[in-house]
Order: sequence, then structure tokens, then C-alpha cells
Amino acid sequence: MSESIKSARPLRFNPLRFSLPPPVSADDRKEMIALAAYYRAERRKFEPGHEVEDWLAAEKEVELRIAHARLR
Repeated sequence: MSESIKSARPLRFNPLRFSLPPPVSADDRKEMIALAAYYRAERRKFEPGHEVEDWLAAEKEVELRIAHARLR
């Protein structure tokens, strides 16, 4: 066995080396939701009466994207 392998210290897991991305600010989150809701409305050709539905669906979409990004 080579000398460098014998003297090498075992690697240890250090959880502080792995960090999560910074949290999304409330303003950024709201802007992301508004944009996602806009694109949902655009796909429907802005048919009225679905604004709340678009907003709630966009909130779910944005929350899933944020959660997914934090798990990477």
C-alpha cells in the first residue's frame, strides 16, 4: 500500500459544507406568482372569471418550484 493512502485521513461528512439556497423574499414570491397567473390567463386568452383560480394554481406552482429548488 502506498504511503499516501496509509496516511490519508478518512473523509467525514460535514453538514455545514452543504447549504440551502437563500429563501425567496415575499416580494419576489408574489412577483413569481403574478407572472405565473398571467401566463395561465394568457393561455386561456384572458377569458374572464378565472382570476382566483389562476392565482391559486400559480401559488401552488411557485411553491413547488421553490421547494424543488431547495432540495437540489
